[in-house]
Amino acid sequence: MEVVSVGVGPVEAALGTARALAAGSYDAVINAGIAGGFRDRCTVGDVVVCAREDYADLGLEDGSTFPLPGGAELARTVEADRSLVQPFLDGRIPVILGRGVTSAAVTTTDERALVLAHRFRADVESMEGFAVLRAAQVAGVPAIEIRGVSNIVGNRANNGWNFDAGAEAAVATTDALIDVLLQG
Repeated sequence: MEVVSVGVGPVEAALGTARALAAGSYDAVINAGIAGGFRDRCTVGDVVVCAREDYADLGLEDGSTFPLPGGAELARTVEADRSLVQPFLDGRIPVILGRGVTSAAVTTTDERALVLAHRFRADVESMEGFAVLRAAQVAGVPAIEIRGVSNIVGNRANNGWNFDAGAEAAVATTDALIDVLLQG
């Protein structure tokens, strides 16, 4: 097992993950960190395992299909590896199994938070989720995303920020998943 800090934001996270995967041999990637939780979907200190992650900042703003020549398509959605999600599906590790949305900018208004939550049916917002999962997918390495909720997405004056609660929740869940995976 190796812990690698891959950077903050989608570009740095994708580059850092790709660099680590190219330099070593890995059986799986666990993307663990903090995220903002969307109001009425989770609270500070909860854990959300993202079975699916969308990239909010890619493509047309309204979410419609972006016409590219030759039938090429933008990768805007990625899913976590089903075998890594299984311990959460079968209840061995109790968490919120949900969806995430990656944004290059931190959401600071309740209006934008509502748009993201509804458009992507997301439980959490991060800046790295899509990037890490997509880099692992391209490399052919199974991956999963674990997010401890550190704040509520939206107006920063009332988002209940608690870095420690989010980080502790992510670490505890990551440790539980590693234990299950090592038991085989």
